[in-house]
Amino acid sequence: MTYRTLDAAAILATCERLSARIDERFPESGLSNVARELLELSRESRRRIDDIRKPVWPVRIGAGIVLVLIAAIAIGVAATAKMPSTRIELFSLLQFAETAINDMIFLGVAIFFLLTVEARLKRRKALRALHQLRSIAHVIDMHQLTKDPEQLLSTGMTTSSSPERMLSRFELARYLDYCSEMLSIVSKIAALYLQYLDDALVLGAANDIQNLTSGLSSKIWQKIMIVDGVVPPERDPS
Repeated sequence: MTYRTLDAAAILATCERLSARIDERFPESGLSNVARELLELSRESRRRIDDIRKPVWPVRIGAGIVLVLIAAIAIGVAATAKMPSTRIELFSLLQFAETAINDMIFLGVAIFFLLTVEARLKRRKALRALHQLRSIAHVIDMHQLTKDPEQLLSTGMTTSSSPERMLSRFELARYLDYCSEMLSIVSKIAALYLQYLDDALVLGAANDIQNLTSGLSSKIWQKIMIVDGVVPPERDPS
């Protein structure tokens, strides 16, 4: 067992346990539904990452066949080309060289495109998954948004449009802590894509998610510190 890389199976197991804990503490709640959705995303991400780590043989074989055809055509053209033999024909050498340079440029672009098809397909799959992770991070933030520690300090100050605040001090602390844990899992899943796909766009997207979840988690922990300072903690083993 190595501790130098993230383990997708361990992250999935942590997410499964967290989803069970939330469902036991807040059954049939919105947060429990989000936890189950995050669990499903974790499973999908593990399957996607397994696919990303595998070579896409149809793409590689197709690109290889096209490259062989291009090489054969280039060799055939070079073999049938005739060098100018008279002084007058030398004037067409510049035009021939210009055409050859243009053909080499287009050939290089075609080869580069074929060699990077697989990487671009994997990049697209990873970016699509990272977009979903970014969205669920915002959903988690929306669920903790109305969980204000002020409800423990000032009661009877609500209006008709105020959200229902039925959580005790302990339940509020657990709710906020669960949100922070889910954000941490989102960040770790994003890091998995970066671990197995060396791509600048994936790196940028994964770093954005990690910065996002870190900032959201910091706000949550500010609330948790306020809750801890309001009333002495209640004893509960869960």
